[in-house]
Amino acid sequence: MIRLFFVISMLLLTGIHGYAQTETDSMFIERVLHESPDNAGTLYFARQFIGRPYIAHTLEVNDTEQLVVNTRELDCTTLVETVAALTLCRKNNKYNYADYCEQLRKLRYRTGVVDGYPSRLHYFTDWIVDNSRMGYVREIQQTKAPFTAVQTVKVDYMSTHSQAYKALKAHPRLVPTIARQEKSLSGLKFRYIPKAEIKNTALLRSVIHDGDILAITTSKAGLDIAHLGFAVWKEDGLHLLNASQLHHQVVEEPMTFSQYLSKHPSHTGVRVIRLKE
Repeated sequence: MIRLFFVISMLLLTGIHGYAQTETDSMFIERVLHESPDNAGTLYFARQFIGRPYIAHTLEVNDTEQLVVNTRELDCTTLVETVAALTLCRKNNKYNYADYCEQLRKLRYRTGVVDGYPSRLHYFTDWIVDNSRMGYVREIQQTKAPFTAVQTVKVDYMSTHSQAYKALKAHPRLVPTIARQEKSLSGLKFRYIPKAEIKNTALLRSVIHDGDILAITTSKAGLDIAHLGFAVWKEDGLHLLNASQLHHQVVEEPMTFSQYLSKHPSHTGVRVIRLKE
């Protein structure tokens, strides 16, 4: 009887809300939420995914845009969104799968509304701005060290490489909408920490907290952010917990964040985003 109720509930969720998920995802989400301690933050939840495979494009599985839930395979963005949704659910004492799906939708889509492919927050700057307005996150912005650099956003990668995106290739009429979104983001300015300032210092430890979202800025034309992860402080300095294309799975990088950045010439530094308490 319980099993039948669960199946019916999943069918109703899929039909009404457009969720795309498996029973494995829903059971995992509820178990992790129910087992989490009262003080569980982003690092607690992020560590539940260590070892899970890195897979790109897991959101590009439907002909029409709908909320996709996939806790079995992650890329850097879906890891951040999944962990943020879990953390916010736990902070608000919400433990049900439907609560999680609602929170994930609010994080992933502009003003929380699923309205076609362009409603998804594709550029992470857009994600930060929208979720700051929604009250879920805040970006750390200081006019003093170590935030000694300014990023002037200039994005057009999606509209100029539309054939690389499944939805845009199939529906070229969406490209002008994406281009308008890019134009609205371009010109925005944000302070960031240049990679030369990523050191094991008391100053940096006071600015970046364990579990903060680290958004790596890039010099690559048309993009704002190259990669995402969570801050982990260890004795030898700052490390990155991320869904790693290099390691093919979610890992806490064995190298320090400074060493990680130095291996990528196009990485210029990091913006710091924190979930609101």
